[in-house]
Amino acid sequence: MLTLAILGFLYEEPLHGYELKERIQSLTGHVKAVSDGALYPALTRLETAGLLTKQTEPGASGAPRQTLSLTDAGRAELLRRLREPAPGEISDRNKYFTLLAFLRHLPDQAERDAVLQRRLDFLDAPARFFSAGGKTMRSSDLADPYRRGMIEIAKATRDAERAWLRSELGS
Repeated sequence: MLTLAILGFLYEEPLHGYELKERIQSLTGHVKAVSDGALYPALTRLETAGLLTKQTEPGASGAPRQTLSLTDAGRAELLRRLREPAPGEISDRNKYFTLLAFLRHLPDQAERDAVLQRRLDFLDAPARFFSAGGKTMRSSDLADPYRRGMIEIAKATRDAERAWLRSELGS
């Protein structure tokens, strides 16, 4: 998720590390905070892999700042990851939302639609929250009002997303 966010934001424009961190945090919100201990090693790995470059320039307060930019290989890697998301990037809601935030960068509508269709297929599969004896329990089977609430909220969210996906796909 972090790598995809880095590639996605740098695809849009070169950024300083702090600006990149702020944008990633605005995308992930409270779900997954981005620490310097995670971001800067990820940037180093991407630079070592030839996916981004760092240019040093003078900073406003005298300390030098580094501007991060994608290389052609980094741009190609973002497009590959958008075209071919891992199964977890389709099934995990937070990872999928990161993918969705940058999906517009795929130039081919059919490729974008294929990703949306994969998510719709996942959402159309039977959901399993709690199960007993191999049988999935339904919200009406649960006496616990909090578990029932969790399932009802998840169902409403899934239904709303399915409706949006169908609208986008024209189906």
